[in-house]
Amino acid sequence: MRLDKFLKVSRLVKRRTLAKEVCDQGRVKVNGKVVKAGTVVAVGDEISIRFGQKVVTANVLRLLDHVRKEEADTMYEIAKEEQVTDSSRVDTEGEDEF
Repeated sequence: MRLDKFLKVSRLVKRRTLAKEVCDQGRVKVNGKVVKAGTVVAVGDEISIRFGQKVVTANVLRLLDHVRKEEADTMYEIAKEEQVTDSSRVDTEGEDEF
């Protein structure tokens, strides 16, 4: 399943277009690598998403094309959430690393 679709269906990100933008900005990593929206995710992958000053890391548990709102959180488990300060940001050729 494409990463942007997984983020939307699992409700980690509200809209697929927003999920694509977040990926294109380099704010999403899968298994430690910065990836694009079209990256294929599989069960067992670790996804890290930077939301402002917070990084959320989730493990993929299930891949479903359609899921009810109440069951969306069964697709992943949150491994950790951490606050990131501006002093830990490193700019490399215009891209933020986290």
